[in-house]
Amino acid sequence: MTDADHDLVLQSRNGDTAAFEALVRQHQHMIHALTFRMTGSPADAEDLAQETFIRAYEQIGKFNDGAKFSTWLYSIAVHACLNWRRDEARRFQAHENCAEEMLTHTNGEISQNEMAQHAQAALMKLSAKQRAAIVLTIYDGLNHAEAAKVLHCSETTISWRVFAAKRKLKQLLSKR
Repeated sequence: MTDADHDLVLQSRNGDTAAFEALVRQHQHMIHALTFRMTGSPADAEDLAQETFIRAYEQIGKFNDGAKFSTWLYSIAVHACLNWRRDEARRFQAHENCAEEMLTHTNGEISQNEMAQHAQAALMKLSAKQRAAIVLTIYDGLNHAEAAKVLHCSETTISWRVFAAKRKLKQLLSKR
């Protein structure tokens, strides 16, 4: 944990809400980017990022000082996203159907924005655990050991999920 994070965590534990607000400001972009990549929805991403910080505030006393604060936040955010996915299956299905319809109506040249939409649609077709592994390792640049800590699994499991997810993404994107 960085010295700045360490000091802010200690102050937060002692009831200093301004210190926790500083932690939120430092890490909000990272958490929002993660939740967006996991959900594909700006509104849901915002809700889940907020939920992540609420849970972190409520559980700041349980934070292990030997760990990185950002890894702990990632863990909270990923689990919030995984729970969201389980609880919001109908919403996910509607989003997937919309993405498929967009793909079928695309012809000829496509813009970078459309390619990004196709990539996001393909990402949303992965299982939640594969998506989490891809988002953490590819988009957020965590190594497999860090991603394994966030997802509470082994590095081997992360490696397998990334491998399987890349293979599926390649298939999905080549169908175009």
